[in-house]
Amino acid sequence: MSDKQPKNIFMQGPIPATFIGDSIQKHSTKTNIGAHSIFLGQVRDDVIEGKKVAAIDYTTYEAMALEKMHEIREDIFSKYALTCMHVYHSVGRVAAGELSLFVFTSSKHRKIAIDACEETVERIKAELPVWGKELFEDESYQWKENT
Repeated sequence: MSDKQPKNIFMQGPIPATFIGDSIQKHSTKTNIGAHSIFLGQVRDDVIEGKKVAAIDYTTYEAMALEKMHEIREDIFSKYALTCMHVYHSVGRVAAGELSLFVFTSSKHRKIAIDACEETVERIKAELPVWGKELFEDESYQWKENT
């Protein structure tokens, strides 16, 4: 189980596609990997009570979130035979259409990578102390409920 040490998962603003591409490319030297599964969370321009979401402003209690992410990682690594896992979540403003979550799991076989990725995303949404303030086009806002 390489790459198991927790690290700062938070990125200021949206997650660039170039960062995602570079992350994938870096794994080409790890020839014991047979499969990757990737989840990309994108901010939607939902319309709520007639108002369109322009962006989400993400905030977190970083120390608590990193501790919780370490716990999630440990649980996932104990359940699945992963080679590695990478998780990045935005903080700050992320406009509609931009990426705010990047989960990347790797293993020898696809089912393990896919199942681990899916469970990791579900746990992040349910347990990670990250809050999103939906910013509407009219400059009003409301706190987002995770679904």
